[in-house]
Amino acid sequence: MTDQRERILACACDLYLKSGLDGLSMRKLAREVGVTAPAIYRHYDGREEVLSDVLREAHRTFAQYLHAALGEPTALERFVGAGEGYLTFVIEHPRWYGIMHTAPEQLGMDALPADIDAMQSAIHQFWIDRVRECMDAGILKGGDPAMASITMWAHAHGMAQLFHEGCLPGTEEEFKTLFKASWARLMAGVATEEFTKNLESMVLEEADMEMKTG
Repeated sequence: MTDQRERILACACDLYLKSGLDGLSMRKLAREVGVTAPAIYRHYDGREEVLSDVLREAHRTFAQYLHAALGEPTALERFVGAGEGYLTFVIEHPRWYGIMHTAPEQLGMDALPADIDAMQSAIHQFWIDRVRECMDAGILKGGDPAMASITMWAHAHGMAQLFHEGCLPGTEEEFKTLFKASWARLMAGVATEEFTKNLESMVLEEADMEMKTG
């Protein structure tokens, strides 16, 4: 990628993060970069191509938040670390999260570019791997790690959407506390009996303390 294309992408990302899809037009982008619209078209064929690069940047950033957990020494710590990375990304980058879960047709695309589709598949596989190694370690109940991963993602994504849409009142810190408490209840259903003996009570006690001191 040329220096000018990188600058255009950086401005496109900033513009999208400030104003969303409606605020990202080629004319506004050119003004943000400080060039004429024809100068933008020398690097990008149109808005769809710009959006594709914005979407790539969102996925790359999300992957960085998740992959930081891979440095942890145990399956459980990697699993928890990945969950923390997910929650942090959801709160710090709501527009990134939103565009990653926007249907291609709403972005003016017939389908996602193959490399972005591959990014999504890699992130999905990342979660399956975290679940599988927790099953192997006796932390989660045995079964199909792909199906268990989908169940966990549906729970997390549902809470993230409710938060972003303003359906869950409270501050970001209160949402974190609620998210973790709800996650503990879910884990109590999918974890092994040995692992769940004190899980829910420990997390709920921690959440209660945070609410009292927050």
